[in-house]
Amino acid sequence: MTKRIKLRTLLVGGVISLLFVFLVGRIYWVQVVKADFWTEKAKEVWSRSEKLVPARGTITDRNGNVLAMDVTAYTVALNPSIIHTLKLSDVIVNKLSSVLGISKEKVRDVAEAKQANGKFYMQRELHDGGWKIDKEVADRIIKFREQLIEQTDEKDVGIYLIDEKKRFYPKGSLASHILGYEDKEGNAKLGLESALDSQLRGTEGSIKYERDGNGVILDNGSVDMTPAVDGKNVKLTIDDNIQNYIEDAIKEAYYKYQPQSITAIAADPQTMEILGMANMPNFNPNSYWTSPQANFYDHSIKSTYEPGSTFKIVTLAGAVQEGIFDPSAMYKSGSIKVPGATIHDVKQNWGTISFLDGLKRSSNVAFVKLGYEGLKSDKLLSYIDNFGFGKKTGIELGGEVAGLVNPVYPSDFATASFGQGVTVTPIQQVAAVAAVANGGKLLVPHLVKEIDDPVKKTSVVTKPQVVRQVVTEKTANQVDEYLEQVVSDQQIGSGKNAYIQGYRVAGKTGTAQKVINGKYAEDKYVLSFIGFAPVGNPKVVLYIVMDAPNDRLLSGGGAVAPIFKQIMLQSLKHLGVQPIITKDEAADNAATEQTVAVPDVTKLTLTQAKKNLTDKKLAYTVVGNGGTILKQIPKAGTAIGPDQNIFLLTQEQSKLTTPNMKGMSLRDAMQICANLGVKCLASGGGFVKSQTKAKLNGQDVLQLNLAPPDKEMLKPSDADGSSDGTLTALNGGKGKGTGSKDSG
Repeated sequence: MTKRIKLRTLLVGGVISLLFVFLVGRIYWVQVVKADFWTEKAKEVWSRSEKLVPARGTITDRNGNVLAMDVTAYTVALNPSIIHTLKLSDVIVNKLSSVLGISKEKVRDVAEAKQANGKFYMQRELHDGGWKIDKEVADRIIKFREQLIEQTDEKDVGIYLIDEKKRFYPKGSLASHILGYEDKEGNAKLGLESALDSQLRGTEGSIKYERDGNGVILDNGSVDMTPAVDGKNVKLTIDDNIQNYIEDAIKEAYYKYQPQSITAIAADPQTMEILGMANMPNFNPNSYWTSPQANFYDHSIKSTYEPGSTFKIVTLAGAVQEGIFDPSAMYKSGSIKVPGATIHDVKQNWGTISFLDGLKRSSNVAFVKLGYEGLKSDKLLSYIDNFGFGKKTGIELGGEVAGLVNPVYPSDFATASFGQGVTVTPIQQVAAVAAVANGGKLLVPHLVKEIDDPVKKTSVVTKPQVVRQVVTEKTANQVDEYLEQVVSDQQIGSGKNAYIQGYRVAGKTGTAQKVINGKYAEDKYVLSFIGFAPVGNPKVVLYIVMDAPNDRLLSGGGAVAPIFKQIMLQSLKHLGVQPIITKDEAADNAATEQTVAVPDVTKLTLTQAKKNLTDKKLAYTVVGNGGTILKQIPKAGTAIGPDQNIFLLTQEQSKLTTPNMKGMSLRDAMQICANLGVKCLASGGGFVKSQTKAKLNGQDVLQLNLAPPDKEMLKPSDADGSSDGTLTALNGGKGKGTGSKDSG
């Protein structure tokens, strides 16, 4: 028995000894041989990595006005476990539903969310309606949370706001098709946001640090950081004032004529920089999800139309270049036969007329003779090709189409000479006519003026890019003069409704039957007008196309030319192009519009200043609550027109608070902001409808929301945040009330 015990003891002891040796060996292997490997594994457990999100580059107009930028946003998150414990579900669901404008069911789904094991979640984000909300909405939720904390005497009531960023478009729907938008998931959609996404987006960074078992960062732990690289800033060629003129005009026409769409493009013909480009219908990129899909379509680069008579400019240029256009030569209008077809003028009672009159009246027969019979098919097609039709222009936007130029039969070439049977895009039309305006150079259209790298402090500037010389400068100048007569001849000029007194305007109308399912519709037309001014030194080329308005009797000259006139006049004035006034016109204007030198009212009492300005029938606005004029704008001696406002500052700038500017024109509002040292951003067009405070790159800004004037808007009001009475709008003896004028 003793011997058996000893054997068992030895056996057990031997096994234990072997296990001990194995354990020591394993420890040696882990802690010595593989020490580096396991140290790194441990660091992975201790360390924590976070993404560093770069700032997306800003997009501005040519003058630096911000069109797209990143702003602070907040995402609502709930803790269903705490909400259940404190029995706050109903009150939180009701309040958040009201504040966020979403159904109670959606909020409740998150507030009462459970895991698979039946336990309530510790945190769930409210994406549907609570994702990337504005600060104004977030502030209401914070106030509600504070009230709950006070009522429950708990530090945590299960409502959280997560700091985020979102893309913000300060001017709302302005230039929406040019800009596109960034969705809430951070994906760039449409426009330049998509086309330039790789440059705007920047490069994501990261930071990794070590922490202890409780998640506290170790003071002596290593930190590994790859900094984020912010995106590049993009300056566009567009001018937000001209963009506003375009959008206001086509919006009015869209509601008046109810077309399927209306598109307008303005460009500098010398450089082909786009000054403004817009479509109706459009959308607001800040709330893109509310617009129907059709509103996102950019007709300026994606839609093709039979151009109609605006295309005659190409045939005319070719005919002048080849020496076959004699403006005084006569031909018989009405109709002309070509192999396979008889082509008619719209009106067949002009009889025998000159080719110049045929141009003015927009005679199809004249252009069949010039293009089909004069240039011949091959030469006509070469000019169409050289002017850029049938090919993409190369503008920076994605999705551009090429149009179609593919005449086969003699009748195809004959109709192509006056713009039938070919399809073009609006941007192609603008580039082609700009070539006539600028001396014969076809240029690539551009929307991007400059791309700035804020990290490397470098800039890439877009320079004018010549595709080819399509006609000589002499030819282009002659064509300009012929097209000017289409507008200036108030008797027979088809473009006479685009005439602007004091400016030399060249242009051409277009009225084309719309092709539907391969056939020409009897009651649907595409109306257009294209032109430039001033002839001799053009600053703006402008094209407007209206697709299928509600009245089949409308024409390009009757419906679209007046829109052209409105936009062109506003744009030329904005660009500082002065009209040429004859002596007779000057005498007529003197009776209706005179300039007055602003009197010096500084240091006068408010009562004295009012009297001086009232005597001169000048409108004025008092800023401040003081009794003495400390500063006036404009300064004494400045010549102003009868409709210009004078601002009287009665307090030191540092003591002035931002006034309520409801009902003011943009010009007057911006003048007030400048003298108060307040940075202003404007959206919309017309007069100030409301104003809100915002942040731009950490700086306080004032967001002005503009809209066409109405009676209610023009009433003085303190509803928008100024209850201190620092702005007083006075009559000024002219019966103008607030003195607000249209900024255009």
